[in-house]
Amino acid sequence: METHISCLFPELLAMIFGYLDVRDKGRAAQVCTAWRDAAYHKSVWRGVEAKLHLRRANPSLFPSLQARGIRRVQILSLRRSLSYVIQGMANIESLNLSGCYNLTDNGLGHAFVQEIGSLRALNLSLCKQITDSSLGRIAQYLKGLEVLELGGCSNITNTGLLLIAWGLQRLKSLNLRSCRHLSDVGIGHLAGMTRSAAEGCLGLEQLTLQDCQKLTDLSLKHISRGLTGLRLLNLSFCGGISDAGLLHLSHMGSLRSLNLRSCDNISDTGIMHLAMGSLRLSGLDVSFCDKVGDQSLAYIAQGLDGLKSLSLCSCHISDDGINRMVRQMHGLRTLNIGQCVRITDKGLELIAEHLSQLTGIDLYGCTRITKRGLERITQLPCLKVLNLGLWQMTDSEKVRDCSDFARWSCLYQPRTFGTM
Repeated sequence: METHISCLFPELLAMIFGYLDVRDKGRAAQVCTAWRDAAYHKSVWRGVEAKLHLRRANPSLFPSLQARGIRRVQILSLRRSLSYVIQGMANIESLNLSGCYNLTDNGLGHAFVQEIGSLRALNLSLCKQITDSSLGRIAQYLKGLEVLELGGCSNITNTGLLLIAWGLQRLKSLNLRSCRHLSDVGIGHLAGMTRSAAEGCLGLEQLTLQDCQKLTDLSLKHISRGLTGLRLLNLSFCGGISDAGLLHLSHMGSLRSLNLRSCDNISDTGIMHLAMGSLRLSGLDVSFCDKVGDQSLAYIAQGLDGLKSLSLCSCHISDDGINRMVRQMHGLRTLNIGQCVRITDKGLELIAEHLSQLTGIDLYGCTRITKRGLERITQLPCLKVLNLGLWQMTDSEKVRDCSDFARWSCLYQPRTFGTM
């Protein structure tokens, strides 16, 4: 008896379709009625985010999404009213409006006119016309919100944070990148320092304050006192914080990831504060902190030896600092030391000898290393990512030895850089 795919039960077809990418799921649904019925099973579309251009009316769009159980939507371009989306997706869980530059307070106000209990995540990144007025609407009607992305919403002020602290008690993740008007007062609202006006978002686990230039050490004091469950804190490019502020953070036992990239006033003293506290960090980024040097590596080895990821790009570290660190950091998985121009083959040999669990290393712009050091690094048993951007072989090495690094060719990234 000949068996054909059309003989499969719809449940089996649905299982197969579940492995397809989004576009192929849609194509499968157009083959025949049997495949359409199987492809519309909610298990096929579980976790899928619909990416939409809202340009003209389409009465069948939202009923189709709901029939497939899709509850996550990203709007790529918005030429219709946002209320069109909210009314069409009664059980929406996630709404991504990132980059919808034409979204205004008025448009958002018309969309959020009653409580939307199902919505858990809202992304308004780069919606530059949004102000505190919209945050008032969000705090009033989206009380179940757990994730709020406001990166690049440069018109938001401390008043907006007061509204968030008043209405969004369930918030777990908040991104305030480049919200330039925010100050210590606003962070105090979030941390519950003004209980008479707002309880605060005391359940926050992730807080991104990147490039909030008005923040000072007082914000870190507020965070350490009120946001005790915080696991991830991004303070990169916050030039107003100093070593003294890190003393406040040093006893936050729940904190696992701390980003201090390009915080110009952080030095070895600040790293000492972190190491002498009760932190259990798994990730630390102090890249481009030009006052961080070899002494910091000694402190890290003493008090932050549980790190899995460490970024030190462009810091003033040398082989001596590497020597003081690697003997205690056996669990390190990722090490970024790009543009650390004092590192030589000796440093790479120390890394290869002691950091056997390393899976990724960034050596971008380390101009004093040679093939000898790289040979040792490539012998690391777990290594998967190696960035050698701007590293140059001599002509004789190219002729004689280029085949030695053939297995790493896919990882050689000339003149590129990114955080691993």
